[in-house]
Amino acid sequence: MRDEVDALVEAWARERSDLDLGPVEVFSRISRLSRHLDLARRAAFTTHGIESWEFDVLAALRRAGAPYELSPGRLLRETLVTSGTMTNRVDRLAARGFVERLPDPHDRRGVLVRLTAEGKATVDGAFGALLGAEAALLEGLPPHERATLAELLRTLLAPFNPDDA
Repeated sequence: MRDEVDALVEAWARERSDLDLGPVEVFSRISRLSRHLDLARRAAFTTHGIESWEFDVLAALRRAGAPYELSPGRLLRETLVTSGTMTNRVDRLAARGFVERLPDPHDRRGVLVRLTAEGKATVDGAFGALLGAEAALLEGLPPHERATLAELLRTLLAPFNPDDA
């Protein structure tokens, strides 16, 4: 089976036979797959009336478990955005009725961000649509190859995981 990356690599090999083009074979395919995944994610989220950044925040709260609340600091760590960005995102999600701010019972100056029932229903629907879209992208791989791919990607990403440092 050939793809567009094969033609790209052949052209580079013709022009730069002195270089090891192995990384191009891997990362050009990952880059192209990333574009397809991004389009699938956007479509899944648009169906549920949210954007990717909204899903990221709502999903972090949903994964926290009942009562689906986190401090703004924890949300920052979960979503890897700046404090100012998170404040803006929480404001916008609160205006849409997806989250609410509550006083932190353990810190008089602190607040907690909690998922509302509407936010929970929205993120649950969007997550189901996302899983369907991602499953469709993996249709060509049998389960054992999916597991192998997941393990290889885990190994490739390991140096970037701050928790393992």
